[in-house]
Amino acid sequence: MTVYSSKIVTSSEGFATNRQEMLALVDELHALKDRAKQLSEKRRKLFEERGQLTPRERLVRLLDPGMPFLELFGLANYTVDTPDREKSIPGASTLAGIGFIKGVRCMIYASDSGINAGAMVQKSGEKLRKCQDIALEKKLPFVHLVESAGANLLKYQVEAWAHGGGGFQRLAKLSAAGIPTLVVLHGPSTAGGAYFPGMSDYVIGIKGRGRASLGGAALVRAATGEISDDEELAGSEMHATITGLVEYLAEDDAHGLMIARDVIGRLGWNDNCPAPAIRGYKEPVYNPDEIAGVVPVDYRKPYDVREVVARLVDGSDFEEFKPRYGSTLVCLQASIFGHACGIVGNNGPIDPDGAAKGGQFFQLCDQANIPLIFLNNITGYMVGKEYEQKGMIKHGSKMIQAVSNVRVPKITLYIGTSFGAGNYGMAGLAYDPDFLFAWPNAKTGVMGGEQAALTMDQVARSGAERKGVPVDEEALAAQKQRLIDHFDSQADAFYTSGRLLDMGVIDPRDSRKVIGFALQTCWEARNRNVQPNSFGVGRL
Repeated sequence: MTVYSSKIVTSSEGFATNRQEMLALVDELHALKDRAKQLSEKRRKLFEERGQLTPRERLVRLLDPGMPFLELFGLANYTVDTPDREKSIPGASTLAGIGFIKGVRCMIYASDSGINAGAMVQKSGEKLRKCQDIALEKKLPFVHLVESAGANLLKYQVEAWAHGGGGFQRLAKLSAAGIPTLVVLHGPSTAGGAYFPGMSDYVIGIKGRGRASLGGAALVRAATGEISDDEELAGSEMHATITGLVEYLAEDDAHGLMIARDVIGRLGWNDNCPAPAIRGYKEPVYNPDEIAGVVPVDYRKPYDVREVVARLVDGSDFEEFKPRYGSTLVCLQASIFGHACGIVGNNGPIDPDGAAKGGQFFQLCDQANIPLIFLNNITGYMVGKEYEQKGMIKHGSKMIQAVSNVRVPKITLYIGTSFGAGNYGMAGLAYDPDFLFAWPNAKTGVMGGEQAALTMDQVARSGAERKGVPVDEEALAAQKQRLIDHFDSQADAFYTSGRLLDMGVIDPRDSRKVIGFALQTCWEARNRNVQPNSFGVGRL
């Protein structure tokens, strides 16, 4: 056993400063998430008058008490609805995550009908499809709590409509793959939204509230002149007795959620997966809470990634792979909650030796069927004559080839910067990590704003020199600031998470729990047997 000996002095001024700055960002994260919750809660009285539970109350009733829930895409649509960061509402009018229902690990996706009646916004569809993709890949029953006014026609975008059908396609794929899909109709599901119940395996309709129709009463009258009542046109009771669309008719929200829990519980889903081995493990010697003080918010300040790892892994015990070779890429063998894993972190830009080491380490983990954890704090691959002549392109390509083709689970955390091709080698978004989360201090992009500004400054000066004209220093200074602002405004974790370039921003102190949850989810997916069928949805 090789327990890491930390060099961090938790009583130091530097630790206190790091912690203060990191926790300020964590507070900002919580404030953003609370913004959607508070807006939704303003309609609580209306829900109570209608005899309904609020969206968040529905989620609580559905989930097993005391069990973990991993929220996904909690900042979706942030600064997409409006560039005003003070007014933007994160979440895309939906709640989503992985949680437990009757002991079964499920994907849950719920309309936040307290916000604009659950009407879809720009990133709602993409969030749904990403959750469905995770459910398919990780073999998670998909549970959808529906109450939505549908698409906002006043903000119609043809691309949203064109991609929107993918949500229904994925329901068909889930069902055909043998993964159950279940809808609870808490409210309206109209027009295209009617295919959510239509293409789900199990539909629970709430009497007097749940409705599904291709056209609501107003649209039908406008299109055909027919005057009809919403209940006779679309009501759950009608569907339960006449069309057969609804399998289970519930008296109210609470009853519907109880039925949903019963349906999931009767699937025998966990019978299709071996019981996980009882894994013995020790808690880290160093408290994960200390991570907030270990990592500086300013990515230009160096720190040893091993200090982070020591607060993530079991017993703060790890073995380093080739510690004297390519030392800026740190490759470690460890375990988290008893799951063996390979951990890759950065102590500076990746040089040719580090890239070659990384490629080899990825292949060895793949050979041993060991998941890979990527702790991204990378400004890129080394540049310059020395490194080009040492084969930076060749060795960097080897690393990217390896990370592209490993078959084991990949879990990525952006814990600092993740710039340029370094993002690729460290299993960034384009390399399909099984789970990808960011810390609130994270920065991602092609490069930092100052680097971009300096690059363009050099280009302008070289151009002026070739033309034999003087440099306009005032114009260059203005350009520099514009570039810094332009790049940096798009790099921060809240902005990128709003565009679903990760699965969510997390408190760094929760990293061990999040990684452990992800590892167990991946293990279950790889060990679960499902019963695919050729027809997918079996509707009358």
